Amino acid sequence: MTLPTINAENAAKAVPPVLRPSQPAHIIKTDAEAIAIAKTLAAEFVKESAARDRDRIWPVKELDAFSQSGLWSINVPKAFGGPEVSYATLAKVIEIISAADSSIGQIAQNHLGVVAAIRTVSDPAQQQLLFAEVLKGTRFGNAFSEFGSKRAVDFETKFVDAGDHVVVNGQKFYSSGALLAHLVPIVALDDEGKASYAIAERGAPGLTVIDDWSSFGQRTTLSGTVLLDNVKVPKTHLVPGYKGYEVPTADGAIFQIIQVAVDTGIAQAAIDETVSFVRTKSRAWVDSGVDNAWDDPYTIQAIGDLTLRLHAAQALLEKAGYAIDRAIIDPNAGTVAEAQIVTAEAKILSTEIAIAATNKLFELAGTRSTLAEHGLDRHWRNARTHTLHDPVRWKYAILGKYFLNGEKPPLHAWS
Repeated sequence: MTLPTINAENAAKAVPPVLRPSQPAHIIKTDAEAIAIAKTLAAEFVKESAARDRDRIWPVKELDAFSQSGLWSINVPKAFGGPEVSYATLAKVIEIISAADSSIGQIAQNHLGVVAAIRTVSDPAQQQLLFAEVLKGTRFGNAFSEFGSKRAVDFETKFVDAGDHVVVNGQKFYSSGALLAHLVPIVALDDEGKASYAIAERGAPGLTVIDDWSSFGQRTTLSGTVLLDNVKVPKTHLVPGYKGYEVPTADGAIFQIIQVAVDTGIAQAAIDETVSFVRTKSRAWVDSGVDNAWDDPYTIQAIGDLTLRLHAAQALLEKAGYAIDRAIIDPNAGTVAEAQIVTAEAKILSTEIAIAATNKLFELAGTRSTLAEHGLDRHWRNARTHTLHDPVRWKYAILGKYFLNGEKPPLHAWS
């Protein structure tokens, strides 16, 4: 493993932990309420989204509103006091938030994925303990991926048994949400090479989160490097995540469907921005024979095409959510493969429409749309960055193998 260098300048960017909320989070009761709350929050989040991207302003108050709204506990099972909404609803919530600010939408991704994993692999006592934290408004960040490993599934971070706790050592990157999390789930291997989530206090001694995320897109996902130097994690907070991939479960599809929802949200935002700009600022082309940009027949055709492809992606996203619901109720090789396949289909279409819509925005809106004052380049940068999470060329391979040869997708968080 080749570790990225942490120099003195980066180390100086280490961020102190944040306090847990002083008041318990709201608990949502219905799917309809979840959608309504997401729309209300999105209307506020969009107002300063361009400025946050331009100046890399952390969405502190927005994140607090998001997690306190109850939307971060919507997949906690009803048996533990949670809403347990459909995953079609959960995906729509993330899409709505991401259309307003895709960085904020992505921050919740790993939190919701870990909640799903706890449901799958934890014993009842651990579920009761951790779900109670989530329902109170506690936010999980993540310390999953590593910068220099040979493959995404190769981890150098390890933990050792120390009685009533484990001790974790390693280094992480791409740690979305970790900067302002209350708890940080760390993917670490035991002495047999099995991966668990060691859920550490954000302020645990030896756990350092460095603000060194420098991507040109998704600039405020609160990501960066996480250093782990003899970090103690109680065994009550050691979640055996590997169990979610030893047998067919919906865990991988759940991590994936949230990624899809972020991308459909970006696409929706780009199409909305295109329509608004063409209707209010763009000029008709000199050879068009029309007075208004919105009467240009080529623009009309392009908007129709983009909207159609977005609707197709959204339809598959909803279908994938319901397939995941079925796989949770009855997890077996067939139901899990169906959930993975439909989610892969949605991932392909959402990636393609996110990139197409954010690119077409400038072609249809015209040169004026590239001015810095509009901040519209953020949509393309966000789409190009986020869709790199896992390559769609491999999604096509998964589909082909399944439909041609009956080969089920692999069981991991990228499938």
